[in-house]
Amino acid sequence: MLMKPIFHSVTPLLPAGKSLAAALRFYVDQLGFVIQWQSGNSAGIVRDAIAFTLIESDNQNWLENSSLSIGVSDLEALFNDYRNVAAPARVGPLETKPWGRREFHLIEPAGVCFQFFQQ
Repeated sequence: MLMKPIFHSVTPLLPAGKSLAAALRFYVDQLGFVIQWQSGNSAGIVRDAIAFTLIESDNQNWLENSSLSIGVSDLEALFNDYRNVAAPARVGPLETKPWGRREFHLIEPAGVCFQFFQQ
């Protein structure tokens, strides 16, 4: 009997904007990620079980249409950590949405949107 392959993880490719170095500073210093690897115009970052590959790109269509939803264990604490991130990043209010989920949004400097919710 043949076994079906099992998916174990997903690592989204995210546009980093015009400067990979600036993006890495933001993700590490402001959002608490750690750089796993870096090569040329891309880098792998991780925080807990969440990993991304950042790729230096100023493609506005890609930047403005990149969005991720991330479940966390303590949404209130994360909101308190992130609500004062450095501009030009923007953090929306912590609120319960009409569909019943408590969440907040963070738009990072290049334009990628993160939606954080209580897991």
